[in-house]
Amino acid sequence: MRRRRVVVTGGAGFVGSHLCERMLDLGFEVLCIDSFLTGRRRNIRHLTGRPGFRVTVQDVADPVEVDGPVHAVLHLASPASPVDYLRYPVETLKAGALGTLNLLELAEAKGARFLLASTSETYGDPLVHPQPESYWGNVNPVGPRSVYDEAKRFAEAATSAFHANRGVDTRIIRIFNTFGPRMRANDGRVIPTFIHQALAGRPLTVAGDGSQTRSVCYVDDLVDGIVAMLHADHPGPVNLGNPRELTVLEIAALIRELTGSGSSVTFVDRPVDDPSHRRPDISLAKDLLGWEPQVGLEDGLLRTIAWFRRRAGSTAAVVIPEQPVAAGLTLPPPPDRATA
Repeated sequence: MRRRRVVVTGGAGFVGSHLCERMLDLGFEVLCIDSFLTGRRRNIRHLTGRPGFRVTVQDVADPVEVDGPVHAVLHLASPASPVDYLRYPVETLKAGALGTLNLLELAEAKGARFLLASTSETYGDPLVHPQPESYWGNVNPVGPRSVYDEAKRFAEAATSAFHANRGVDTRIIRIFNTFGPRMRANDGRVIPTFIHQALAGRPLTVAGDGSQTRSVCYVDDLVDGIVAMLHADHPGPVNLGNPRELTVLEIAALIRELTGSGSSVTFVDRPVDDPSHRRPDISLAKDLLGWEPQVGLEDGLLRTIAWFRRRAGSTAAVVIPEQPVAAGLTLPPPPDRATA
């Protein structure tokens, strides 16, 4: 009997590659679709010889056709870091708008369940804290971050419309800050930036005075939540994240301690529309999915630091921006998609 098959878009990305691996472990066939705009072949290289795993190189902004049955479509395709969506603003909008519509139509045609990976960025710079799913958000629709924020808000609206008007079986998750192995050191997010700087003995660049908060979740916990949501009988949206809240300055100090680094801290300008607070209310995830994070922050950071150390020993140094990316700042050149 043929195993059930899932389509994972953005499957060569940071979270997507972990999700592909987990679905294979659970006995599914996995069709990974990725344009390799920001995904990396190295993230899925260890999966290419496994039975039931196949990769298709495609931009989901173009119509998506898949032969044979599909049990579920898991839509993660999108540039997701500040470096990426500021470098590729139009592509980000297309992934959230055209990509979501194309994949909803695929799910409808196949009678498949559709899961949208949305984001805590739909809450913008929140005026409600912590953020429950009922909060509508505080988003600047024309700011530099809007290409990502509004793309995901449109994606949620499209998913809801297909559910309500076309009967497509849909799920929406809102992912809060996630970290772990396979993050890119140059993607502009706090944890990989600090780890890379600490291991290199360079100053840790803290935006503003470092008092803005983040709640960070280890990637294995996030994948547990995605799988639970895929099998739950609720359309969402459901927050998936770790409610432990720290300031950016506290995260910098913790990474410096765990790496044993003597790096100093340098304060730089905050990016435009950088959220002041970020913390998920995960009451619904607890009640509905029986889910909450299991990996402690320090444990997750140690695993991630160990991965970065191994990468540093096997690859050339990666150039990362000295400051957080904001409107008007120069971005580093994009990596070679074909070989990275």
